Amino acid sequence: MEKFINKILRFPKITLLIILMITVLFFGVMKQNSKMETDLDEYMPQDHPAFVYSDEMEKVFDIKNGIIIAIENKDNIYHTETLQKIKDLTKALGKMKEINKSDVTSLYTADNIVGTEFGLDVKAFYKRVPKTAEKLAKLQENVRSNDMIFGRLVSEDETVSVIIAEIEDDVFTQEFYNDILTLVKSFEGPEKLYVAGSPIVEGTMAYLGPKDMKKMVPIVLLVILFVLLFIMRSIKNTIFTLLVVLFSVIWAFGLMAAFKIPVYAVSTMIPVMLIAIGVADGIHLYSHLDLFLQKNPNATRKEAVGDMLKGMWKPVVMTSVTTSVGFFSLLTSQVFPIKYFGLFTAFGVMAAMLFSLLLIPAAILLFGYTKRKPKIDKKNKTDKIPFAYKFANGVIKYKTITLFLTIIIVAISLFGMTKVWINSSFLDKFEKDSDIVLTDKFINEHFGGTSTLNVILEANENDAMKSPEALQLMDEMQQKVDSKLAVVGNTFSLSDYLKRMNMVMHKDKKEFDIIPDSQDLNAQYLLLYEMSGDPENLWKVVDYDYKTANMTIQLKSDNSKAINSAIAEVENFRDEFKKLGIEVNYAGSGYKALVFTDLILEGQIKSLVMSLFIIIILLSFMFKNFRVGLIGSVPIVITAIIGFGVMGLLNVPLSTTTALISSIAIGIGIDYAVHFIERYKIYAKETGDKQKTMELTMHHSGRAIIFNAIVVIAGFMVLLFSVFPPNRSLGALVSLNMFTSFLGTVTIMYLLLYKTNLFFGKKK
Repeated sequence: MEKFINKILRFPKITLLIILMITVLFFGVMKQNSKMETDLDEYMPQDHPAFVYSDEMEKVFDIKNGIIIAIENKDNIYHTETLQKIKDLTKALGKMKEINKSDVTSLYTADNIVGTEFGLDVKAFYKRVPKTAEKLAKLQENVRSNDMIFGRLVSEDETVSVIIAEIEDDVFTQEFYNDILTLVKSFEGPEKLYVAGSPIVEGTMAYLGPKDMKKMVPIVLLVILFVLLFIMRSIKNTIFTLLVVLFSVIWAFGLMAAFKIPVYAVSTMIPVMLIAIGVADGIHLYSHLDLFLQKNPNATRKEAVGDMLKGMWKPVVMTSVTTSVGFFSLLTSQVFPIKYFGLFTAFGVMAAMLFSLLLIPAAILLFGYTKRKPKIDKKNKTDKIPFAYKFANGVIKYKTITLFLTIIIVAISLFGMTKVWINSSFLDKFEKDSDIVLTDKFINEHFGGTSTLNVILEANENDAMKSPEALQLMDEMQQKVDSKLAVVGNTFSLSDYLKRMNMVMHKDKKEFDIIPDSQDLNAQYLLLYEMSGDPENLWKVVDYDYKTANMTIQLKSDNSKAINSAIAEVENFRDEFKKLGIEVNYAGSGYKALVFTDLILEGQIKSLVMSLFIIIILLSFMFKNFRVGLIGSVPIVITAIIGFGVMGLLNVPLSTTTALISSIAIGIGIDYAVHFIERYKIYAKETGDKQKTMELTMHHSGRAIIFNAIVVIAGFMVLLFSVFPPNRSLGALVSLNMFTSFLGTVTIMYLLLYKTNLFFGKKK
């Protein structure tokens, strides 16, 4: 490998030119083909049984994501001007090419089931906007008496009404998102309008994601620039170290674009990740060069580069491979954003390795290097005893305290790990005081909720859903879920239609707001509705054969705790439905989000176990000693435990973002162990003296490791400026992990090397 690199570096100008040309090519592909993906369904594996079933039921019942527009009049909505706006906005939405007219529901389009002398009739609440006080009062009375509308399309305080525009998954674009916001804004005043719903959350993420990345990357570069200048004290060294990471970012995104892989929300962190990680090799290379030049001040460029590559190519390659393994392990996840994040970050790390071994040496050969003067004691005019030597001996001296503190911290962290929970909420990715969160909160306060869970009831026989027993159990389940869970705002099913029809056919008497005991009567009511109303609405709660029913539960939160609590209540009725020959299943965006969280956890566990196993094997193979593999893995195991422990203690949930923590901790943290062990092995062979080996290793690798940790921590701390709270949590947690990983390497792993007598043969 060393000989191969030296052959390439015989022509440094050509080497730099080829790297630059390929980078420009990748940049062109990236600029032309990069696309942001925010459709939540595209984040999930489409061949997973839960998603296949959900998609099937979504087609059967025409379940779509809805854009919710709320119109608020603080007096009440029963004003001619407000009702006119509801009508006009409903029509305007229906004319948009992305929305079918029949998929827009509002007070203007809603069906009002009423009883007449001839039977059952379905009317509109109004076609012409009422203008007289008498007609407005009549409309108000009609809405109040209809439980299918009151509290669902009109708030119970009667100050807000909603319009729901359902759309297909594939029609949402940034342009459509902007058109919706522009249209809604044109109807404001004096009424206030609010826009919510999962498509709006997706659209806002699509807008803020690239914007956040554009803000983060320059800040990260600036921070790392200053930190590198402070550490390296050289403009040349800093520039070429930064070029390594910049080129690796361009190659990673260029390859993504070439394979037409979209940029997910979590992908926006790849640049921050590669910039923070990629500088590590440059720091170690220049640190080695600096120590070599202190001993050999008259060395030529070629000699300096030759010694640097001879001493460092192996640990640079090993650390890059082990770091990549940490990220490649994310391929075990079934969650697409995490899978692709791992794949292309790993590719970026390997690209950074290539540039470190080619670009930096070529730059030194062409442009030279900065020589640093050794520190001199001004009083005695002699070289100071390096701090690293004192630290190395201090750790041995106070080993009992070090081990005791480590055990206490790990024990507390293990307790914290039991409190870690998973959250797939997309709203929680935004600030609590952001417009989108406040709008969602406003609509949840006035209506059933902006998130939904669909409960699918499947029977074996046709007309099973006309059975009084099935309908009554359905109604009982709705009432139980409604009354017991504060997070549930509303439920809606076929039973609501039957109760309404039964009541209006008995002159609106409240005692008849129940499910009829006769299956024949239920069948007659449903036939009358099919003949009198719009049967398309009915097919959203039951299929044509009355064999499968869809019950919608509206939730006031989209996090997994809320969805799980609703499912737990539904599960209490599973056995009762089974007695009637009815199976209970789930569908819709809420349920898919819950499965999504399980996949995150499953992928996280697989990734953690797999990466640890592979890294132990790799280290054992690289150093030809299984004990090295075990000792090298100790700091990252401790780091992972502390990382998850802190998450549990601080109530930071696992999400698509924070789920990356263990892989990042392993991927980056193992670098410290590899560099330290490799240098320890070299000095053990050279000196044969354990104490001298420990001191020299701490002075060489320990010095570079602390520089590396400072740069990585500074880079990730920049994420604290992100507009997305999970990104900020990730930045803080990874910074903590890097610190604990560094500290674990130079203390616990250092002590294990010392006590096991590794590379020194058997103890005498």
